Amino acid sequence: MAVEFNQKSFIWGRRAAIDLAQVQRAAAPADVVAIAPPLSRNLEELVARRVKLLSEYQDAAYASRYQSLVERVRGIEAERIGGDALAQVVARQYAKLLAYKDEYEVARLYADGEFARKVEAMFEGDYKLVFHLAPPLLAKPDPLTGEPRKMRFGSWMMTGFRLLAKLKGLRGSALDIFGRTAERRMERQLIAEYEQGIDALLQTLDRGNHELAVEIAGLPESIRGYGHVKDRSVVLARSRQQELLARIRRPADAQPVARAA
Repeated sequence: MAVEFNQKSFIWGRRAAIDLAQVQRAAAPADVVAIAPPLSRNLEELVARRVKLLSEYQDAAYASRYQSLVERVRGIEAERIGGDALAQVVARQYAKLLAYKDEYEVARLYADGEFARKVEAMFEGDYKLVFHLAPPLLAKPDPLTGEPRKMRFGSWMMTGFRLLAKLKGLRGSALDIFGRTAERRMERQLIAEYEQGIDALLQTLDRGNHELAVEIAGLPESIRGYGHVKDRSVVLARSRQQELLARIRRPADAQPVARAA
């Protein structure tokens, strides 16, 4: 039996012979499914979850970078506005930008043991893993779409994932060969732009522009997909950001100019 993995979806083939024991198990009452942990109930839980995620994604210093900005937003918002609406949005969207899914992260998710446990729980007997991937240095572009064509790799790729996951410390460095692609450079640029944008918003944050600041901070939520799909969503998000920033600046620009008598 072959189990083929293509990003989030997979298909498998089965032999025609009937396994009586397997049929009996299928007919038995289902086990109670554990309920997933509840969503974060407050900002502290929200940040703690993402600090853990970013520590696993990269390291403690990367998580500290995230936490520092969120805490800064929280302090200024509490002092000038009250509440933590802006801090909550920044906590979610900044983490999303920081944890972009690159080759190291894909490798880590496959190699951390959870993936293997899920596969073993779903399939029995003889099976082999087949992965459909588009390595940036190997995959050739599709002549019609221009997107990299996915290539087929066997179960030996799990060894490659384990090795690549250990190299995550190279992410963003001069030795990061994957980080030289246009998409990876864009993802790092989005992080820098977000940090600079939040700093700028905090300089003038008040009750009059708080709602607009929250909307601007939440724009990364609209950035989705990969390749050309992600490129389009980034263009739209940046355009919307400029519109909202113009609305924040407008009150100051619209002040009447005093005329000499």
